[in-house]
Amino acid sequence: MNPMNLLYIISDQHSYDAMGCYGSATVQTPNLDRLAERGTRFTNAYTNCPICVPVRAALATGRYVHQDGFWDNGHPYDGSIPSWHHYLRDQGVQVDSIGKLHFRSTDDDLGFTQSVEPLNVVAGVGDILGCIRDNPPLRQKKDGILESGPGDSTYLQYDIRNAENGCRWLAQHANDEQPWVLFLSFVCPHPPYIAPPALYDAYPLDGIEMMPQWQQTEWPEHSAMAYFRHFFGLEEQFTEHEIRRMNAAYYGATTHLDQQIGRVLNQLDELGLTDKTRTIYTSDHGESRGARGLFGKFTMYEESVGIPFIMAGPDVPEGKVCNTPVSLIDSYPTIVDAVDMPVPEANLDGESLWSIAAGPDQERLAFSEYHAVGSQHASFMVTDGHHKYIHYVNSVPQLFDLHTDPKELNDLSQSQPEVAASFEQKLRTILDPDAVDAQAKADQRSKVDAFGGEEAVRSRGYFVNSPTPDEKPAFHQ
Repeated sequence: MNPMNLLYIISDQHSYDAMGCYGSATVQTPNLDRLAERGTRFTNAYTNCPICVPVRAALATGRYVHQDGFWDNGHPYDGSIPSWHHYLRDQGVQVDSIGKLHFRSTDDDLGFTQSVEPLNVVAGVGDILGCIRDNPPLRQKKDGILESGPGDSTYLQYDIRNAENGCRWLAQHANDEQPWVLFLSFVCPHPPYIAPPALYDAYPLDGIEMMPQWQQTEWPEHSAMAYFRHFFGLEEQFTEHEIRRMNAAYYGATTHLDQQIGRVLNQLDELGLTDKTRTIYTSDHGESRGARGLFGKFTMYEESVGIPFIMAGPDVPEGKVCNTPVSLIDSYPTIVDAVDMPVPEANLDGESLWSIAAGPDQERLAFSEYHAVGSQHASFMVTDGHHKYIHYVNSVPQLFDLHTDPKELNDLSQSQPEVAASFEQKLRTILDPDAVDAQAKADQRSKVDAFGGEEAVRSRGYFVNSPTPDEKPAFHQ
């Protein structure tokens, strides 16, 4: 590829179905829709772990969570395993970050030439309470749902600053002779479920589409889902009005995000950089929004594990839809390829997406795993874009046909055991589920011990959301 600038934009907890270009008739995302119009949109894009810290480490290193051991929000990336930012910086490329990283600390060498107002884990430790997997203290998400609505938040303010910093950075580097990479990371529409009043009002509650299996009578009876609901205090159904209110706030925060991204894309245009810059937009994972009685991420259902992924710019087909399965693990070779650097001979499981975007749809697997808060045991997902197989350690699997059942209402694992068995075999070519589950729990116990033991970890408590760089965490017991 010809070397070009690369603008990699990532958001936090943005479900792909909450976008106009992905089919939503409700959510207003005109700037991202415009980006998709001049580029390629992937319909089968997935996170490699549906929670922030582990998947951001995987995106950095190009390796799966079980390979790196950044298991949960108490195991943040520390720069110990080389990342694409280390590689490009060492090759002389200007590679900067703006906004959320969710790494350990700026005291670590994280590989960026510079980082502007980074959001990292609390105190270099993060959510170590989530490392207690055996009889853990329960948490409650109820207040966050009931308090959703119009207002202001530090996250909304932070993303305004991220956009301002992005626009300022582009102006400063508009005339650089060598291609650069900018990792621009927004935090919305991650909770709190608060939207600017005007954007909240843009979504009348009676126009909110309810998520699949939101009613308690329809909740999946799978033991892993029941445990999530128990762990987070979600065993009683919220009223329809409360769920609609939460979704209106989520939609408003999504439109707020889109507005900030629009400011940056407009700056590209005004500086004459659009034709010199390749742009990627994605998110670290999705959001359940009441589906299956759940709120947040954590699961292998589409609303949680599925993500938007859009590529645009020189050499990218315009207005194309690509159905080839991809995941965030593909980011490392894709970013390196964009500036025409040879992909290093490392243990990378992904591949550059520029040629995949330009070519015909192909057979490919996407993989995800989860070892973190709210789960008793590991869960794993493999999909070819048609069938999705979910493997739960110490519980029964699930199998869905995404073509005929996109809302994942009908588990086929019992009626089509041969298909489930074939996908389990594909999973086992990637890892041994039981061995990986055991390793994660052993590493988590070691992390707790290093902090001073369970009593010290429990007494520290937990925080609901990672604070922005200018605020302090609010701990709960």
